[in-house]
Amino acid sequence: MSEIDETPRTYSGALLGVLAVALLLAIGGLIWTYTLSGRVTRQEAALSDANAQNVKMAAQLRETNARLTVAADELGKSMGLTQKQMDQRAEEIIHREDVANQRLEAAQKQTAQQVTAVASDVSSVKTDVGGVKTDVAKTQSDLASAVAQLTSMKGDLSDHSSLIARNHDELEILKHRGDRSYYEFTLNKGDRKPVGTVSLQLKKADLKKSRFTLTVFADDRSYEKKDRNVNEPLQFYSGKVPALYEIVVNTINSKNQISGYLSTPKTSAQ
Repeated sequence: MSEIDETPRTYSGALLGVLAVALLLAIGGLIWTYTLSGRVTRQEAALSDANAQNVKMAAQLRETNARLTVAADELGKSMGLTQKQMDQRAEEIIHREDVANQRLEAAQKQTAQQVTAVASDVSSVKTDVGGVKTDVAKTQSDLASAVAQLTSMKGDLSDHSSLIARNHDELEILKHRGDRSYYEFTLNKGDRKPVGTVSLQLKKADLKKSRFTLTVFADDRSYEKKDRNVNEPLQFYSGKVPALYEIVVNTINSKNQISGYLSTPKTSAQ
């Protein structure tokens, strides 16, 4: 009797244990379900917010695209106007360059013509210079030859002799030598005439004998050259630094007139 009573009690304890476990499991499931439901709810809220943000961003993007489109149109118009201006500017620059090139070509042609003309002138000048050199050489040769033909005579100062000119042409030869100054004169009897830095006075002239007498006034002194011959050098010294002067009478025109020249150093006063 006692064994039979103990068996049901054992089964009743086991059943209670199973029920307790099942209850715990049910409670845990409820808790897990509630927790999962809360998470899902939060995720759905976050997804809803995200969708709302996406919608807002999409609207902003559409607005930005519209603004960009307008800006692009305005920029395109602006670029079109600038390009037109640049084309006009480029045409102006090209035109100016063409004009400048034409002017440059004209200036180059003119310069070339001037250079050619100058070259021609230089060539002509060279030819002329060559001709002048030849003429000068010939003149010098002729002068040397003419000088060689001049008469060398001793003057009335016995230790001096010089070349004399017997007429106007020979006097011109002496002038071209350039070493002395020459003054031609014609004296009338009785007149005191300035010649160069001195004065001369004819006292008498003998046409038949070709002789004459004259007085030289120089440095506040007087020198009488008496009974001298035609083409005879009459010499005297004059000046602060005494230098040799010469008088040559080439022609006795009459008993009252003679002609000749005075020769002085280049350094003497005029």
